[in-house]
Amino acid sequence: MKKTLLSTTLLAGLLLIVGCKAGPNYKRPTVSTPADFRGALAPEIAAGGTTTIADQQWTSIFGDPALQSLVKEALDNNLDLKIAAERVLEAQSQLGIARSQQYPSVSAGGSYSALQLPASFATKNSDGAKSATFFNGGGPSASAAWNLDFWGLYRRQSEAARADLLATGWAQRATRVAIVEDVAEAYFQLRSLDAQLEITNKTIEARTDSLKLVATLQKYGAGSLADTRQAEELLHAAEANLPELRRQIALQENILSLLLGRNPGDVTRGLSVGEQPHPGQVPVGVPSELLERRPDIQQAEQRLIAANARIGVAKAQFFPNISLSSLGGAASSQLQSVLSGKSTYWYAAASLSEPVFDGGRIRSNYHLSQQQQQEMLLEYRKTILNALKDVSSSLASYREVRERRSSKAQQVESATDAVRLARIRYSGGDTSYLEVLTTDTDLYEAQLSLSQAQEVEALSIVQLYVALGGGWK
Repeated sequence: MKKTLLSTTLLAGLLLIVGCKAGPNYKRPTVSTPADFRGALAPEIAAGGTTTIADQQWTSIFGDPALQSLVKEALDNNLDLKIAAERVLEAQSQLGIARSQQYPSVSAGGSYSALQLPASFATKNSDGAKSATFFNGGGPSASAAWNLDFWGLYRRQSEAARADLLATGWAQRATRVAIVEDVAEAYFQLRSLDAQLEITNKTIEARTDSLKLVATLQKYGAGSLADTRQAEELLHAAEANLPELRRQIALQENILSLLLGRNPGDVTRGLSVGEQPHPGQVPVGVPSELLERRPDIQQAEQRLIAANARIGVAKAQFFPNISLSSLGGAASSQLQSVLSGKSTYWYAAASLSEPVFDGGRIRSNYHLSQQQQQEMLLEYRKTILNALKDVSSSLASYREVRERRSSKAQQVESATDAVRLARIRYSGGDTSYLEVLTTDTDLYEAQLSLSQAQEVEALSIVQLYVALGGGWK
């Protein structure tokens, strides 16, 4: 009967220890998301549905083989990504430390001591023999201590550490997304600068030929010195842009080299900025999917879970702390008798401590944890709003920049024909060189503007892809 009662008591105590946790259990906050993303959609953008371009691997979004190679190199060597990976390992260790507090700690060891007294200290026993002046002894020992987790203090700490680990993992994925985006953007900007450099070189060649023509006409009396000076002005204006473009290209290559985790140097090129492929269809899914897809939203939620668990940690401080400790071992001056029953000893104790007065520290810490949880809740909601804003802005950009690029292409076609006609008219003496100067300047600026519009168009699909939560798988 007594054994049954004891077993029942132990089982009830174990269930109490396992089942009782102070503080609220986490429940995902209710978040209101719109049915569709804001903005009128272009024909190639499909709203709703269960699929989205974010489901695709980044290799299918970036069709330029050179860009794919650069992204792979960055994912292997980028130092920010390596730092993020180390932070995940640190968080794993922190979880192990927090979890260890739930279990007893056991230590074992041994001791040996010896004492030699001066011979003058020796005395005679009753039988006339001198007493011993050398004493020695020792043996093995072990101790154990266990702070019972009656109120879930350590389990809540483990819960918070586990959420911190997951948050760090999502932060690593967010870093991966940022690396993919940064490499793509830097590459498109570099190819745009390359295009502008090529346009400038071709413009210099055309203006050099134009200057030769004007000089020839002046030589034979069909032109004027003013026309020659205007032709020279056009040529020098284009030549003046070369050093700045070369400088920007070098800086952009250095930025890419840093992202790739290598020393500054040349960067492999692929397709021109105007040849970059674009997906035929752009499904975007529904806004509610962002909660599961975006790494920054997942990271914010894990931080909220950790803050919620720390409320339980703070609340458990109000309750008594119950701990068990024990010590045992054996000691003897004879090795063969160390483990005999007469040489063993043991000690056991249980303690309970309850905070009585701490100047309001525990209560203030509890209120602090509640306020931090509310802060993380607001951060979570803010992150969701930012995600919705990112997608809506990217959709608007994707639609508008395509129209702008198309208009710029038509402008270049018209400007090219206008230059051709102006030069024919000037060669025939039907107009002044001012018309050639004006149309040539307009063409050069239109070509530069077109390359920039092509860059923005290429960037817009990257930004939309990232906004929808793609790029980290």
